[in-house]
Amino acid sequence: MWTVIYIAPTAKVADMIKSKLTEEGFLVKCRPINMSKQQFEILVPSGELEEVQEVLNLILHP
Repeated sequence: MWTVIYIAPTAKVADMIKSKLTEEGFLVKCRPINMSKQQFEILVPSGELEEVQEVLNLILHP
């Protein structure tokens, strides 16, 4: 089952987060949620949620 971990404000931010999480070995999906605002959900398998949250915090707050 996939869980939303973050809502990215732009496609560029979504792609950056997806590529960095993928480099760390996580499965990641991105999907648009509001095309008028260009927002994207970042989804990960629910079993990896805690590990991904730690890595995501390092990505967003280096």
